[in-house]
Amino acid sequence: MPNQQTHTIDPHTLPETITRYLAAHQAHDTATALTAFTSDATVTDDGNTYEGATAIEQWLNHVATEYTYTTELTGAQQTDPTHYTATHHLEGNFPGGSIDLHYRFTLHNNQIQHLIIEP
Repeated sequence: MPNQQTHTIDPHTLPETITRYLAAHQAHDTATALTAFTSDATVTDDGNTYEGATAIEQWLNHVATEYTYTTELTGAQQTDPTHYTATHHLEGNFPGGSIDLHYRFTLHNNQIQHLIIEP
């Protein structure tokens, strides 16, 4: 089996599910963001893992109010048809004030099954 290589893609070519989630997350639209996830999805952010729709909804509501920040999509990569990374630059009133975060997506049936957010 050949080794899958990650390659850079135009961020505008990310799958619709990912762009829907990212736009909803930035707009603090929890209901729309949740539609991008499978019912058994997991999100790992800041060392914590959230499993299932209820936990992800609570996480989305919490991160929407914890800090004020701006975000800019600065890059995207694809490893295979189900694995994508979207890189964002954030600036705001959180500790450090500025960070680049990698949103690592695993898709299943055109929905987000796993999301890992890390520097």
